[in-house]
Amino acid sequence: MKTRSFKDLIVWQKAYKLVLEIYKITKVFPKSETYGLIQQMRKAAISIPSNVAEGYGRKHKAEYQQFLSIAYASLLELETQYLLSLDLDYINKNEIIENLIKEVGSMLYRMIFPIR
Repeated sequence: MKTRSFKDLIVWQKAYKLVLEIYKITKVFPKSETYGLIQQMRKAAISIPSNVAEGYGRKHKAEYQQFLSIAYASLLELETQYLLSLDLDYINKNEIIENLIKEVGSMLYRMIFPIR
């Protein structure tokens, strides 16, 4: 099947689902984190599918890879914040989020550094 839109990309679909999951879990964070960890996690999560989409719309492969790299960096930022949230006991371990982080990370890495 030919990709007609960024929405056809599996990596974008999974990253989008990750955003929704992050919004769900951050709803239970303490109010004191409204402008701290909640905002940071949501921003990092949103950045992932957004950069995949923006990169897809670029004309040159190098630009696309640059945006994929930004998405990958945001994913690592989000993973760090997720781990911090666990250690602070704001949330319990979440298999869905952990699996999505692994899947999206693997996909982005392979897209940025394809096997030749």
